[in-house]
Amino acid sequence: MEYSIRELSELAGVSARTLRYYDEIDLLKPLYVNEAGYRFYGEKELVFLQQILFYRERGFELKEIGRIIYQDDFDVLNALEDHLRELEERKKSMDALIRTVKQTILSMKGEYKMSDQEKFEALKKRLVKENEEKYGVEAREKYGDEEMDASNQKLLNMTDKEWEAFHKLEKEIYNRLMEGVAADIAPESEEAKQIVILHKEWLKKTWRQYTAEAHKAVARGYTADERFRQYYDREVTGCAKLLEQAVQIWADQIED
Repeated sequence: MEYSIRELSELAGVSARTLRYYDEIDLLKPLYVNEAGYRFYGEKELVFLQQILFYRERGFELKEIGRIIYQDDFDVLNALEDHLRELEERKKSMDALIRTVKQTILSMKGEYKMSDQEKFEALKKRLVKENEEKYGVEAREKYGDEEMDASNQKLLNMTDKEWEAFHKLEKEIYNRLMEGVAADIAPESEEAKQIVILHKEWLKKTWRQYTAEAHKAVARGYTADERFRQYYDREVTGCAKLLEQAVQIWADQIED
């Protein structure tokens, strides 16, 4: 069966504009284009579109999706099984969050006694899972399974106060970076040094052992890796660069 771009748009819940864009970037080419310039799609294109939407839902970039689905050894069944595993894991994570919220509500009503550990356990597990999905492969190749497992466990073992302090420190670093970029501070400045000190303390909360060299290596990734750069530059461009440069200058000079 064949579908016009309008019919496929309605079937898949994707705008015709998006389908045209996928065609332009060679992510999803139509089966053919008729003499009037209208795109038509067949069964194979439907299969690929479904895969594209599944991978998008999982957070993959379009360029990465194209690389995956157009590999010579790409197997649709294996991909679907992979999607299912991911969705089931996500459901477990969401169920844990729902359970935590319900228990918190009951606790506030005096109907359930909730421990401090329970309040943050689901959130910590979700953070570990998200970090593994985004950066796990590269991090494990670079630092090894033992270091990564120890870091994850250290985060999971945080008390409620340690968890709150961890996120408060992360927010402070981010705010100081934005203020620093706005004020055009130099990475050699005292203010930049203080940001590096805070960043070091933040890393030590999950690292098994801190070294200046490892700190500098991580910081280089903030500008070299687009995912990290987008995180730090999501509101103010230049935050990732300021942090990376400041760490290279100050990491060796900061004492414990």
